[in-house]
Amino acid sequence: MTNFRKIAEDRIREAMDNGEFDSLRGKGKPLDLREYFQTPPHLRAAFDFLKNADILPREISLKKDIEVLEGKLRRARSEKKKTEYRRKINEMTVQLNIMLEKYHFNKDRL
Repeated sequence: MTNFRKIAEDRIREAMDNGEFDSLRGKGKPLDLREYFQTPPHLRAAFDFLKNADILPREISLKKDIEVLEGKLRRARSEKKKTEYRRKINEMTVQLNIMLEKYHFNKDRL
């Protein structure tokens, strides 16, 4: 084991003993990696970098907006609202698919 690795492991163990990891978001829950693997492989590193900087690419923002609307659709009572949500979801899904198709097309040309 290298000195650097030993120092890192000691600090991690010390932080665990001090309870510094006890309030982490998602503690005790399995990681949800679906979104990661649905992202085209050639964009994953860039998207991860942007996500860690709290900057969302339009595609990810659009995907999150679709998920929010899907939740609203499930909870909607009136047919008018359901129709409105379905229309918005369809529009956003078309936009997202066009963006992703453009990336796939450009990736194949490289």
